[in-house]
Amino acid sequence: MTVQPQTRGAQPRPAQDDWYARSPAELLSAFDVDPAVGLSAARAAELREANGPNALPEESRTPTWIRFLGQYRSYMQIVLVAAAAVSLLIQEWTTGILLIVLTLLNAIVGLRQEGKAESAMNALKSMMKTTARVRRDGTEAEVPAEELVVGDVVLIAAGDQVPADGRIIEASALQIDESALTGESVPAAKDSGTLPGGRRPPPGDRTNMAFMNTPVTHGSGLVVVTGTGADTELGRISGMLSATEKEVPPLTRELDRLTLWITGAAGLTMIVMFALGRSRDQAWDVLFVSAVSLAIAAIPEALPTVTQAILSVGSLNLAQRNAIVKELPSVETLAFTSAINSDKTGTLTMNQMTAVEVLTPTDRYTVSGTGYALEGRIHHPAGAAADMEDAILPYIVASDARLVGGEVVGDPTEGALLVLAHKAGLDTDATRERFPRLAVLPFDPDYKLMATFNSAVDPAGRPVVRCFVKGAAPAVMARTAGALAAGRTVPWDAELQARARTATERMGGEGNRVMAAATRDLAPADFDPDGDLLGYVTGLQLTSLVAMVDPPRPESTAAVANAQAAHIRVRLVTGDDVTTGAAIARQIGIPGEAVLGADFAALTPEEQLARIDRIGVVGRVAPEHKVLLANTLKKKGEVVAMTGDGVNDAPAIKAADIGIAMGSGTDVAKNAGRMILSDDNFSTLVYAVEQGRAIYDNLTKYIRFVLLLLVTFVLTFLGATVFNIAAGEPFTPPQVLWIHFVVNASFGFALGFDQESPGLMSRRPRPRGESVLTRPVLVTVGLAGLAITLALLGLIKLGQARYDSVATGQSIAFTAFSLCLIVAAFECRSETESVLTPATFDSKQMNWVALTQLVLSVLVTQMDGFRRLLGTTELNARQFGWALLAALALLLAWELGKLLTRRSRHHTTRTATDDRTALASDGH
Repeated sequence: MTVQPQTRGAQPRPAQDDWYARSPAELLSAFDVDPAVGLSAARAAELREANGPNALPEESRTPTWIRFLGQYRSYMQIVLVAAAAVSLLIQEWTTGILLIVLTLLNAIVGLRQEGKAESAMNALKSMMKTTARVRRDGTEAEVPAEELVVGDVVLIAAGDQVPADGRIIEASALQIDESALTGESVPAAKDSGTLPGGRRPPPGDRTNMAFMNTPVTHGSGLVVVTGTGADTELGRISGMLSATEKEVPPLTRELDRLTLWITGAAGLTMIVMFALGRSRDQAWDVLFVSAVSLAIAAIPEALPTVTQAILSVGSLNLAQRNAIVKELPSVETLAFTSAINSDKTGTLTMNQMTAVEVLTPTDRYTVSGTGYALEGRIHHPAGAAADMEDAILPYIVASDARLVGGEVVGDPTEGALLVLAHKAGLDTDATRERFPRLAVLPFDPDYKLMATFNSAVDPAGRPVVRCFVKGAAPAVMARTAGALAAGRTVPWDAELQARARTATERMGGEGNRVMAAATRDLAPADFDPDGDLLGYVTGLQLTSLVAMVDPPRPESTAAVANAQAAHIRVRLVTGDDVTTGAAIARQIGIPGEAVLGADFAALTPEEQLARIDRIGVVGRVAPEHKVLLANTLKKKGEVVAMTGDGVNDAPAIKAADIGIAMGSGTDVAKNAGRMILSDDNFSTLVYAVEQGRAIYDNLTKYIRFVLLLLVTFVLTFLGATVFNIAAGEPFTPPQVLWIHFVVNASFGFALGFDQESPGLMSRRPRPRGESVLTRPVLVTVGLAGLAITLALLGLIKLGQARYDSVATGQSIAFTAFSLCLIVAAFECRSETESVLTPATFDSKQMNWVALTQLVLSVLVTQMDGFRRLLGTTELNARQFGWALLAALALLLAWELGKLLTRRSRHHTTRTATDDRTALASDGH
């Protein structure tokens, strides 16, 4: 834990977070520790007893049986259990058992999905380093990382993982990969300098701090521990994860709303049924049987199963395109996505540094090819020197990286420069052998360059010690006294210096990282390999400037354009600086302002809401900034997708409506997310959104269909009760179950796997909170349900009046219901488009299901087995004709309603267009 420095034996005081603004001497004094000796074992034990171990909190795992029972908290499960209980109570054994099996199936599927979502907090804990090298009582020892306390002096070197947060008091060419915490695409250079106080900088700007679980990639250092366990940067992220609630998927809310709506309607009908039944002296057992029939009819028993199947198949299709969905409801959440906050490195870009421009004292060259692929060329204008060996030689010699099988082993920046050398036709290994290394000055953030001293021969044939230098352009140019071009010296005059500065500013303004190379020849007698090597790095001859960038993926521009065409706002959110992020955004077509994460966080909530729409790039973001961005967009009514790969991304990934982790990312990010892009590609995300829209569109077709079915059932039972038709029980429980599981489920699968509706990706995303039960849907379903209800009740009365048999009337109505549902299934494919077109039959699944249902609607009354199972009677051709007439009447009425709707919408659109034209004319 982080504690206020204290005297021995004192109790911990409030935490302090500004160690970066304290000098090493102040820090050591505050902790009362000698870096050469470290804490005593007794003092370390005392602090560990007071503050606890250096460990993150672990999320307790809920027992499986409790998670299983938790699956029965949904409204649908509660209603199914209640209906099953009543069925068993009145000895409707088959119905009761079937309903119980359904609830068990739903619970098992839900439990299986929940099991895939492992705890992100526990994944974070599993990342903890197990041991640390620490000084205690004047000796170095290796201790379990959990035993570290504030004030401990820890030694770190290349290959180590930082075991706790701490202030760096000594650093030798120290570089730490903080990408998991900050999103930075290159290792961070570290030093022991003191930073200014004031507003607390994000982790990426605290260059004198080391953070728990970040790997040391270069150099070594001495760190005094200032924070352990929950009070580290990793601990803050763990706390954010535990405090962040996951969003309930839109479809889950829709199904809950639908269940409540139908349950309320069925409950009201039951009250009427019991009241009228008792007034007619009907027996309680008869009323209970009718009530169970109504309950079974009003509950969409097949809906959860069909929905799960549709989403499961959709998730399998997405997985084949590298989008792995962990939680099935997330498939339909994609359909609502209206804002994407995308990480830059590796998602929109290749995560491979690439040299794109070389500038010598006399010429300018451009470089083709991307990433670490060796394909590409160096292009030069006519008259420029084709040979640029001298210009880029220092990048090869002053380097420790290697290219192995198209992969970089070592620093990615050095690897990109080796690719540049390959494109220039240079053999890296042979070149290094030609210049044997005598000494090396490692890169250090203080002087921002690396130098090697090698045996060479000057143009006169004399042996020399040649100093090869590469580093940040300003640092190298500050030590330059001349320039070298095509083997000859060029004066380092004011004009050339101005040109170099202008070029550096231009390339940096384009989002490039600018490197410089230089050389200097030393007399062997004057060179001491064990001396002050930095002292030799003066009076250099500049050979070149190189612009490098992590280039956009080739497909990113098209993917961003496709997202924008689908009315989805894309924002680039990066741990890199704003300039680099803005340059990449311009290249791939992301519009908007570029701001710092800290600057956005400093705005008032009202200012954040007002400004967010103008922002396209957010740089130097901390984990809390990413969560803030997601929450601000959600307050604006947006449905937010957040991509990321690092530990720092996990809280925002969890907070977003749909969090998307990269396949190459940390387990913490993957466990926090609902979807994983195994290829780390933004275009895969846009494809997933398109598929999500298609799946959700098909689900809404099915929901319209099942809603019509339920409305018809409720109205039919209500009408039968009010008008005392068939003793208030128009259909028996077996007939109701047949409609639900044979007719409804079959069309559910057909509609769920229907053809994609035209123009889906040109529509605006559904607004947050908008119900699928829109007014047009409710009007359509209500009118169609009423029409079917009148037909069914009329047919039952027809059977009673004409054939003197309620059973015959019920059989005609049962057949008519099946036929009407065939019509309804086709009509529900679109809210406005007519089915009287060839396109109606473009789905093989729909055609086969419709044909099967047509055959079954005849067989249910003609085959003895079906008649015994369903309690139907045999129908003749005339009686079947009455059922067919009801379906045809429904078709004509529905088509008339769609025609009127299309004309109304056309008139509204035309009026709006005329109004806009008139306003434009008035403006002129």
